[in-house]
This record gives sequence, structure tokens and C-alpha cells, in this order.
Amino acid sequence: MSDKKPASASIPRPQILTERALSALERFSHIEAVSGIVLLLAAMTALIWANSPFAESYEHFWNTQLTFGVGNFTVSRSLHFFVNDGLMTIFFLVVGAEIRQEIRDGALANMKLATLPLGAALGGVMMPAIIYTLLNHDTEASAGWAVPTATDIAFAVGVLALLGKSIPGGVRILLLALAIIDDIVAILIIAVFYTASLDYMGLVVAVGGLLLVLLLQRMGIGKAYAFVLPGAIVWFGLLKTGVHPTLAGVILGLMTPVKSRPAHERPLETIGRTFHELMDRFSQPGDDPEAVAKPLKQLRHAQREVLPPVQRIQVSLHPWVAYGVMPLFALANAGVSLAGANLDETISHNVFVGVILALVLGKPLGVMLASVTLVKLNICTLPDGVTWKGVALVGLLAGIGFTMSIFIASLAFSDPALLSSAKLSVLAASSVAAIIGLIWGKMKF
Repeated sequence: MSDKKPASASIPRPQILTERALSALERFSHIEAVSGIVLLLAAMTALIWANSPFAESYEHFWNTQLTFGVGNFTVSRSLHFFVNDGLMTIFFLVVGAEIRQEIRDGALANMKLATLPLGAALGGVMMPAIIYTLLNHDTEASAGWAVPTATDIAFAVGVLALLGKSIPGGVRILLLALAIIDDIVAILIIAVFYTASLDYMGLVVAVGGLLLVLLLQRMGIGKAYAFVLPGAIVWFGLLKTGVHPTLAGVILGLMTPVKSRPAHERPLETIGRTFHELMDRFSQPGDDPEAVAKPLKQLRHAQREVLPPVQRIQVSLHPWVAYGVMPLFALANAGVSLAGANLDETISHNVFVGVILALVLGKPLGVMLASVTLVKLNICTLPDGVTWKGVALVGLLAGIGFTMSIFIASLAFSDPALLSSAKLSVLAASSVAAIIGLIWGKMKF
């Protein structure tokens, strides 16, 4: 009988406790409801901070200039810019990868299913714009017609996560697809109606980055860090063009392969073969690191290739996005000052009412009308597991405009009073839409 002690017997107790704590933290980090709570807490913190006696420090902090450079080439931008236009690209990369996977073998795998989020998104853009315009036509406030057309992906998904696992997965994918299309439409609106000029040379740069991505994929390069440079080129090209550079994340996510790269043998077969090879070599006398270096390298590569790239992106980046990128995004953007909105003035009052009605009523109405029309005409069908209650929930949560709506408002209004009214109305409408969505979700699911 062997007198060898189990391996666990020699592990120090502090190490065991640390491993348990890290394991629990990892499980905790993958609970979407928790990430939604963290996101909302960050938003509340920003709102309180921006309306406290320390409000000036909020603006000063996020306007802090960060400078990066090599030699004579330097880039100086605000901290707010690096959060909104830099870090959020990672979030959009994950969302783009999720959509890519669903297009391959999920809720968006065929044209009938893919048509629904596209039509619903367009309906959710047109109806709010119509409602707002009816209340503010032929006035200075008419420039804000696009303010209530956008959906804030981060907050909408965060609120949906608070409803837990009772919500079918198809509803979440539908919301993601709708919000992505919604944001792309919003970006196009900004480019066409709120951008003075476009630098088409930037488009050439972005296309060059995309061609480099395709070349690396064709060469069979699977390591993520190899795609950082071409991804940065795409991001810079879109920024130079004048459109929102976070669109680079969506594009790269949609380009992510849904299959592991071709190999002479399947990853699981490689793992089995190298495992037995390592067992044989370690059972032999002597200690030769070089003898096991090659099979260990093969094992690492095979382990990576077990999941296709589109799934690896989601698994590896989800905790960073949920507990890092999105809370920072909320903290940097939810700090809306409530001072300065004079709702006694007719024009400011109409902006306030127009945005609220457009987001809270117009969004779900537009989403539902478009969806019902497409399904009744047999142009598309509802995804598996998604009922009309789920579509209504998506429409209600699509009314959470928040950051993108505030961003569009800052482009649409030069009058500080109108801008304050628009921001206040976006904040109020997004809160109401989130509450109604939560109530609907709790009652119907």
C-alpha cells in the first residue's frame, strides 16, 4: 500500500481558502443580474455626484486630458473620450460576437428570423421621431427629432439581466440585435444629419484594417493579440471618418469566425494524444523540460481551439465588460445636471414632453407595430421561445435611450436651456421605461 499523501494534503490552508474565494468570485462575476445591479449603482453614483456640492469635480475629472505619444506623434483626449470611444469598443466587440453566433446557429440563423429585429428596430426609430416632430415641428426644438430614436444597449441589457433566468434567451438576443441595429441607425443619423463633414480618407484606413483582419484569419492566426493592431486601425479609421469609432467593435465582432481554425486533427483528439504522451514522459526517470515543452505547447493550442473564436471572445471578455467597462461607462455618462431646465418655457416644455412620450410610448409602439406587421404578412417569424409578451418587453426596454440620446441631444441643441430639458427628459424617460419594463417582466414571465 502506498504511503504517499494526497496532493491536497500538502497545500497550505491559506492557498485553499484563496482558491475557494476566487472560484466563488468567478461564479459571481457571471451572474448577469449582479452585473445589472452594479451598472445601475454606477449610474446612480454619477447622478448624485453631478448634482452634489462637488458637481464641479465630476466635470473636471472626466474632462481630464490624457496624452499618449511616441516621438513627435501625440494624442491628447479627455478621460471621458477614452471611456466612451475606447473602452466601449470592447463592449460592442462582445455584442457583435454574440450577434455573429446567433446569425450562424441561433435566433438569427435565417432570413425570416433576422428580418424581425431589423424591422422592429426601424419601427422603433421612426415612431419616436414622428411623435417628437409632431410636438415640436417648425420650432428651434425640431432639431432634436433624433434624440428619442436611440436605445442604450448597456442599460437595456443591464435592466433585462435584473429579471433573471425567467426571461427566455431569445428575448435577450432579440433585444441585443434590435439595440445594435438601433445604434447603427443612430450613428448613421449622426453622420448624415449632425456631422458637418466626413473625411472619406478615414474610410480607406478602416477598410485597410478590415482587409488586414481577413488576411490574418486566412493565414490561420488565432491568437487574440495579433488582431489588436488591425482592430486599432479600423477604430482609428472610423474616428477619422467622423462616425462613432465604437462601431469598429461591432464590425470586428461580426467578422469573428464561428468555427475553430482548420487543423490536422480535432482539438479533443490532440488533447487526448498529448495527455497520454505527457503521462508517458513524466513516468520515465529523469527531468527533461525540453521533452515536455512541445506536447505542452500543443495542449495549450488545442485547449484554446476547443471553443471557436466567437465563443472565446464572449467567455474571456464578459467579466471585464460587465464589471469594468459598463460601470465606468455609466459613471462617465449618467452624471446629468438637473439644473438649468426651465420647463415653464413652452419650447423647453415641449422638448421635455416630446422626448418622454417618444421614448416611453413611441419606442414600444413602433417595435410592436413593425413586428406584428412583419409576422402577419409572413415576412418573418418570432424566434424560438419568444412570444408577443417578450416582444413587448423588448419594446419597453428599447425606450431606455440614455447615453446615446444624451449624446445626440448635445449635437442637436446649442441652447443650454433646451439641452438641459432634453437631458432631463432622457433621464426621466429612460427611468420610466426601465421601471415599466421591470414590472412587465415580473408580471408576464
